[in-house]
Amino acid sequence: MRFDLPKFCVGDTIEVSEKIIEGKKSRIQKFCGIVLKMCGMNNTSNFILQKESYGVFVEKTFFLHSPQIVRIEVLKLGKVRRAYLSYMRNRKGKSIRIKTQDITEKNKK
Repeated sequence: MRFDLPKFCVGDTIEVSEKIIEGKKSRIQKFCGIVLKMCGMNNTSNFILQKESYGVFVEKTFFLHSPQIVRIEVLKLGKVRRAYLSYMRNRKGKSIRIKTQDITEKNKK
């Protein structure tokens, strides 16, 4: 299990740096998006990120304790009341915005 990763919740905007191996070479690729869902517990936990790329929404599932994840950086804290943001798949443009939460409020809880 990895304990060096920051805590984040559903609705947060995060940037995941992932190690990708192509043949004999490896590189680091960043995937920045909104956390739609977190599921599992302990070493089997995973999360789904959604981002918009050239007008198309792309979803990707990451395993939280994977050795391919180099770094996770929390960019924005989202204020949502759901555990799974399935309604975000049907939205486009300005309606996909999430209210942001102050970092100090998050640390109090």
